[in-house]
Amino acid sequence: MSLGAVCVTIVDNAGPVLHRKNAMLVCNLVIFIASLMTGFVVGSAFATIILIAVFCFIFSMIGVYGARAGSIGLAGLFVMVLNFTHRSGAEAIILNALYILCGGVWYMLLSLSLYSFRPYKVTQQALGDLIETIGAYVLLRTAFYDRNPDYDGIYINLLEKQAEINDKQNLIRELLYKSRDIVKESTNTGRVTLLIFIEINDLFERIMSLQLHHKVFHQYFENSNLLLVFRNFLLHISEQLNETGIALKSGKAYPVNRRLDDELAGVKKEFEDFRSKQISAENIEGFIELRTLLNACEDFVSRIQTVQQYTSYDIKNIKKDHRVQNYDQFVSHQDIDAKVFLDNFNWKSNTFRHALRVAAATTTGFLISEFFPFGHGYWIMLTIIVILKPAYSITKSRNRDRLLGTLAGAAIGVLILLLVKDKHLMIGFMIVLMVLAYSFMRTRYLLFVTLMTPYILILLYILNPLHFKDLILDRVIDTAIGSVIALLANLLFSPEWTYRQFAEYLQQMLDANKNYFIDVTSFFTGTAVTINQYKLSRKNAYVALANISDALNRMMSEPKSKQMHVAEYHELVVLNYMMSTHIATLATIALGKTKPNTDPEYQPVVQAVTANLDLAMKELKTAGDHFSSINKDIQKTLNSGLQKTPAQISSDVSGTAKERLEEPAAGSMSESIESKNSEVNVSEDSKKSFGQVNGFIDSKKSDGRVNESIDSKKSDGQVNEPGDSKKSFGQVNESIDAKKSELEGRLAGEGLRKLNQRMTDMVEIRKKELAGGMDEGHLHPTLAGVKLINDQFNFIWKISEDLLKTLRA
Repeated sequence: MSLGAVCVTIVDNAGPVLHRKNAMLVCNLVIFIASLMTGFVVGSAFATIILIAVFCFIFSMIGVYGARAGSIGLAGLFVMVLNFTHRSGAEAIILNALYILCGGVWYMLLSLSLYSFRPYKVTQQALGDLIETIGAYVLLRTAFYDRNPDYDGIYINLLEKQAEINDKQNLIRELLYKSRDIVKESTNTGRVTLLIFIEINDLFERIMSLQLHHKVFHQYFENSNLLLVFRNFLLHISEQLNETGIALKSGKAYPVNRRLDDELAGVKKEFEDFRSKQISAENIEGFIELRTLLNACEDFVSRIQTVQQYTSYDIKNIKKDHRVQNYDQFVSHQDIDAKVFLDNFNWKSNTFRHALRVAAATTTGFLISEFFPFGHGYWIMLTIIVILKPAYSITKSRNRDRLLGTLAGAAIGVLILLLVKDKHLMIGFMIVLMVLAYSFMRTRYLLFVTLMTPYILILLYILNPLHFKDLILDRVIDTAIGSVIALLANLLFSPEWTYRQFAEYLQQMLDANKNYFIDVTSFFTGTAVTINQYKLSRKNAYVALANISDALNRMMSEPKSKQMHVAEYHELVVLNYMMSTHIATLATIALGKTKPNTDPEYQPVVQAVTANLDLAMKELKTAGDHFSSINKDIQKTLNSGLQKTPAQISSDVSGTAKERLEEPAAGSMSESIESKNSEVNVSEDSKKSFGQVNGFIDSKKSDGRVNESIDSKKSDGQVNEPGDSKKSFGQVNESIDAKKSELEGRLAGEGLRKLNQRMTDMVEIRKKELAGGMDEGHLHPTLAGVKLINDQFNFIWKISEDLLKTLRA
């Protein structure tokens, strides 16, 4: 019975209760049939080999229907292997199968009954876990404000943590959006749970949007304590998120922490005091960036306190939240259709090859256990089944964890048995080890094996203390043999190397970022989409980013000879991450309390960025084998010095964007602004809107000398056209694409020049005000916001150019 219960726990993953119930029902049927058939073939080596091959293939192939279906297959294989231990008569075989079935049914009823008592508990625990992980993400970002930060390490850590957050978000979407009671928001708890998830997703986007000029911070403020003040405040934000997540998981209300308000007030005072003493025309850009960071901190506090308020679940008369509708769009659906199985029944399918690999490896393990005198040969097959995964990197990681865990666990087991002689204490240790082992089964495989091994050894010692030394030796040898077979099978039996799929991941990432960019910038161009559409494109962009980051990590775990073009891939992943963060910054501005005014000057930039991304995707389609057809050694790439670090990529983007920003600022422009400074007369209302600020700047250029300056620079060739650097690709449409690319580039260049010129004018005016002793000038309330918007469009344009350039290289 215990075997049946344990097998059903494998499929009882977090998810909608209907999916869990159906999976457990199917699992009970599978383990019953597997137990019966295995029992009847034991004793015939030929029949056993056929059964192993067929079961391993079928139970591995059903993984095409998703992870939960794959867990059902794994449970069936466990029962098959563990029933090879003894031969029995027909009556005993049937009775054994019924016992296993009863154990599985008992666990299913227990799990469903616990859900009926506390239907929201699993979702709340998953939400709490997500909030804690976002707190860890904020903690990683605090490293930007340390002295001499390691930018490369920070970016790598952020990418890995973002992928982890995405996995947790997808799990909660499954729990929330596929549960009818929550989606219908029929109870106060359901409404609040949904609101917490919406709020925490918006908070994470706001945190991601902190793609600021950290090098500018250190350039201007390295010798002051101001950066440490912001760092310490972000540490408090991280702690508050962590504590809020723990409270939510434990089912306790976390009172709104007003201490954050006091700490935020302290940060503001530190900032204002430092600003009043140190601000000058030379460091004004640094203070603009710090003002942006301060505004973000205020938003963090507000959003965290909202989530903390929701944890009490004592909010009455909550109206339906309209920020997310049509929930089905946010979750994936897997149809159980025979066509899916048949479509994967070919050599191109990775699942098909994996199923054959498992069948061949497990059959080999069985043959070795039959021909060599091992006391527990089924441990070889069990090791193979547990270790072998479709991805080489996961198999390699599991192999290492299995071997190390077995050795460490065996040592722990021997130590306990040498020191403890009382059987009651042994049983106590065994129970503790068992509970701890299953606690880490889904999250820390190395710990799971390390704790499970002494638990098994103690159990077997209690049952048969005379052959204990043989048991330890068998455990270690069988695990080692199974690990070697699994590793060789995954290495030699047509593995799916990540570099072959990377172009597909990259294409999905480019398409997702393009849609995300279009939806967000629609709020600036006057063609705003629905909030639901924007959130859907945001979710798709984050999922694609997590997938491509995970793919890069997998590639780095593969053999050196299979790490194709990792330098280029690394740069592309970082560029896409930076683009997502800058788009997120635009989103937080567009959906903030003060809505930005629409401006037609943004439209050519938007069109040019989307054109660049379309060309990049076309490049991938027409040259899909560009990366995979050239067998290039990674070590040669690394030694050639061509690989850019994340910090270098960020620096290149920031540097080029800054050059674009400063291009229009010519001597005649400054003279024009200075000569007209005494004529400025701005009303109070002109401080509050972007459009009115434009009018204010235009009034300072009434003599036309600024435009003449730009035109003269263009005629001299001093102003670069962004489109000039574009190169055509594709032999069929080469001429058309080249002309289209050049036109888009010229339009974007014109749009960026106008935006940058306007921004430069504002900065110059502000510098003159500061030089004249005017601390609170006319542009002070709007300068930071306008500069933030302008910078994002410059950065995103530059990133899109770099993406296309890297793909064409």
